[in-house]
Amino acid sequence: MTTVKVSDDDFDTSVLQSSAPVLVDFWAEWCGPCRALAPVIDSIAESHGEQIKVCKLDVDSNQRAAVRFGVRGIPTVIMMKDGKLVDQVVGNDPSKIRSMAERAVEAA
Repeated sequence: MTTVKVSDDDFDTSVLQSSAPVLVDFWAEWCGPCRALAPVIDSIAESHGEQIKVCKLDVDSNQRAAVRFGVRGIPTVIMMKDGKLVDQVVGNDPSKIRSMAERAVEAA
């Protein structure tokens, strides 16, 4: 599976109403740590895409969702389950983000 690009317009449908756990990467094109984290996000989508949905949201063009979830710094990666925030990692920390994904897969 690959990452799914989401926007403010389809966030509720793609993320909040998903039956699977959803990992959302809040990022921006100009953000160096975000670009450095992208291969990690892609590898999570490839390895766990059957169990969790992996999405990316560009905060520059989709500010409503970022504000809604209190994103103050990027990259911020959140895990949603049944429309609720269950976990969050701020910053480029691949081991914490992989661990968050693993926990979601185990709980699914």
